[in-house]
Amino acid sequence: MLWTIFLLLNGLLILVLLYSTRRRQKNEPPLDKGLIPWLGHALEFGKDAAKFLARMKEKHGDIFTVCVAGHYVTVLLDPNSFDAIINDTVFLDFTRARNQLLKRIFSLQLPSIKPTSGTETGAPLQRIQGLDVKLVRSARVNMAFTCVSGRLRYCRVKYNSRISLKPPTTSSRVLHQLAVSVITYMQFFMLEDVSACLVGCFSFQCNAGPAAFWLLGFLLTHPEAMEAVKSEIRCLTLQDTSLQHPPINPLEAHSTPVFDSVLSETLRLTAAVMINREVVQDKILRMANGKEYHLRQGDRVCLFPFLSPQMDPEIHQDPQIFKYDRFLNEDITVKDKFYKKEKRLKYYTLPWGAGKNICVGKEFAVTAIKQFVFLLLTHLDMEMCDPEAKLPPVNPSRYGFGMLQPDGDLQVRYRLKMPQHKM
Repeated sequence: MLWTIFLLLNGLLILVLLYSTRRRQKNEPPLDKGLIPWLGHALEFGKDAAKFLARMKEKHGDIFTVCVAGHYVTVLLDPNSFDAIINDTVFLDFTRARNQLLKRIFSLQLPSIKPTSGTETGAPLQRIQGLDVKLVRSARVNMAFTCVSGRLRYCRVKYNSRISLKPPTTSSRVLHQLAVSVITYMQFFMLEDVSACLVGCFSFQCNAGPAAFWLLGFLLTHPEAMEAVKSEIRCLTLQDTSLQHPPINPLEAHSTPVFDSVLSETLRLTAAVMINREVVQDKILRMANGKEYHLRQGDRVCLFPFLSPQMDPEIHQDPQIFKYDRFLNEDITVKDKFYKKEKRLKYYTLPWGAGKNICVGKEFAVTAIKQFVFLLLTHLDMEMCDPEAKLPPVNPSRYGFGMLQPDGDLQVRYRLKMPQHKM
């Protein structure tokens, strides 16, 4: 018993010594270790990273180093300086942390995965298809509607609803089509290891699914945005009806600047990724303002675009407010010129990451999200049960893990559109 107490005290003493030996050296970013040895700011960081980092920014500026559970993380919040981190593959590395995360969550060794067409033996296709059907029957998806008759019914638009596969009757054709879309999405990950299919499922559950929820939620709670999107869709469908062979997917055949602006604004408000790198060699970080900072080997570097540039009032006026036309020019073209301190920004929103490590599924995810909402708007009449209802709050513990998760739901009324009914 005495030896146990002695060892614990020695361990605690070592931690205190290690904690106290870290000192800010010349040309290093401001250092904030917190009050608790070793643990540092881990509790506050994990509880609400956005609130914590906003407080650190106000205290230290656009660059600072914090202690988080024994790790020293340098946070950079100047979007004009992001390239110095994103494009550095010599002094910074992110593959080690990524591979450790995949191994811990999915038992997945990424370098060993090789895509297959499924035509060589047929086994991988059958195995993954079996997983898909089971997955869709029990998967938690962001937008699920109970199959009812064509009458107007109440329904809760829930993130944690469950989808039910039923025969495609008159009232469930849309749901069946959406379920097929989920299966098609999972078949996109036709890999030898089923664990890799779970990575695809993870990306759908944690990113594409919530993005579709927020997109539809913003439309339902902002009638002017809903009308603008519906007006654009009406023009597309009117054009296609005049063609002898209308396109299968009008969204791919035509440009949709209004719809794209709504999606970009949705992602600006709800995409909260953290771009992390490990410092593998001592590095001199040159900021856009000319200042230089020394980064220590073994530390980590983090970019948090949600805080800056996405929620920076100097870049986006009234950043907390949803503006469906924020990414539109007056002539209804895409707006891509944003400035901070009279300098044009390369990165004014970063929901997909950037550089060589940008999300490889970006185009696929955008198509899936837009197609999902397009199907709902063209096949269902929807309205809020309570016209004064607001979107549910976000789960603050999800900052840094991709799309924010809604902590609640919306009540809506919906019914299947009649064939002759226009939007």
